[in-house]
Amino acid sequence: MSATPIESEGPPAAIRPSVGRRAWVALGVLWFIYVLNFLDRQLLSILAKPIQDSLHITDGQLGLLGGLYFAFFYCFIAIPVGWLADRTNRVAVVSIACGLWSAATMACGLSRTFGQLAVSRMAVGFGEAGGVPPSYAIITDYFPLGRRGMALGLFNLGPPMGAALGIAFGASIAAAFSWRDAFIAIGVLGLIVAALTPVLVKEPKRGGLDQATGAAPLTRAPFWGTVRMYFSTPTLVLAALGSGATQVITYGLGNFSVLFLMREKGMTLNDVALWYALLVAVCMGGGIFASGWLIDRFTRRSKKAYALLPAISLTLAIPFYIAFVWAPSWPLALALLCGPTFLNYFYLSSSVALVQEEVKPNQRVMSGALLLLVMNFIGMGLGPTYVGAASDYFHAAHPDNSLQIALYTLTPFYVVAISLFLWLAKLLGRDTSREGAV
Repeated sequence: MSATPIESEGPPAAIRPSVGRRAWVALGVLWFIYVLNFLDRQLLSILAKPIQDSLHITDGQLGLLGGLYFAFFYCFIAIPVGWLADRTNRVAVVSIACGLWSAATMACGLSRTFGQLAVSRMAVGFGEAGGVPPSYAIITDYFPLGRRGMALGLFNLGPPMGAALGIAFGASIAAAFSWRDAFIAIGVLGLIVAALTPVLVKEPKRGGLDQATGAAPLTRAPFWGTVRMYFSTPTLVLAALGSGATQVITYGLGNFSVLFLMREKGMTLNDVALWYALLVAVCMGGGIFASGWLIDRFTRRSKKAYALLPAISLTLAIPFYIAFVWAPSWPLALALLCGPTFLNYFYLSSSVALVQEEVKPNQRVMSGALLLLVMNFIGMGLGPTYVGAASDYFHAAHPDNSLQIALYTLTPFYVVAISLFLWLAKLLGRDTSREGAV
């Protein structure tokens, strides 16, 4: 079973469906839920230092909490959730998932031991598995071809905004009260949003905009048929692997950057709440927004842009990343971190848009879940776990800068990710060549 080929351009402007107010409301609500999703997920790394001081846990244990323990539930639960959402009301799935992970976030704040915190983090991962894949498909059914790159780019501003708000409010609350209060307050907010979601967002017709351009009527896609289609399509597999290699860097760095800046560079929680929050909001958000705009612009000319844009951006990020890890002071480190924070996330909108447009409308949630399974289990599962274990390993000989050495060792993953995206570009170029010959 082969994937439906991507159209190099959308339907003519005269017949292209317009984007109405309901679509923008849905995008706004789903975006805010994604903000909460990433905010809840990132609180552990933002408040790593006070959590370490309170529960007396190591860098390796922190890596497991933010990496393997979380990723195992987040990635694998996404598959049955994707299957369920392709057959039921996707908005209801997102609402229930938001309520589950918000309650689990509150439980994190109530944890008194490493074991309790580990179980609570697994529960957060369980809930968050139901948030993103259905949202991808809902947005794709609200926005027509040729507008989806920008819509998904805007949606994918959720992580930087979630991280920035988590840094600003989480660090501020922790500085003024305690790290526990930050988890509880943000969990309560999530429960309120979960209750309002079904009121504000209506379930769109599956593939409605695709059918408007002449697509055949939809039938339910078989579970194993979709799995076989995904893993037998080289372009989809390479998009997931390239994204996973990139996420080893983004999650490995993201889960330890605040701890690194505080412990080895001298930042305080109040510094983090202001300067690091601004950096994440502006640079990560700017990079994701720019990538969505560039995808819509360049994929009209060639599908290779889905892969070349991440490859180029990651190549440019390498010298900034190495200089950031080396920098002797936190102001210089933060300035240099602007480069990789802007450039590391071009892969996200590229891979999501490629997968969503490559597959049939009734396979979109499941295919989005499979993309997340591969890239998150590699990146989220390996990145933080590896960095934490490496820091513990180097601590005996280098107690003052073990985390710095561990972060240096992430650099080869840039080369792996770039190579995978260049391979993907080669395959997409062949597809384009065949289409041109028809």
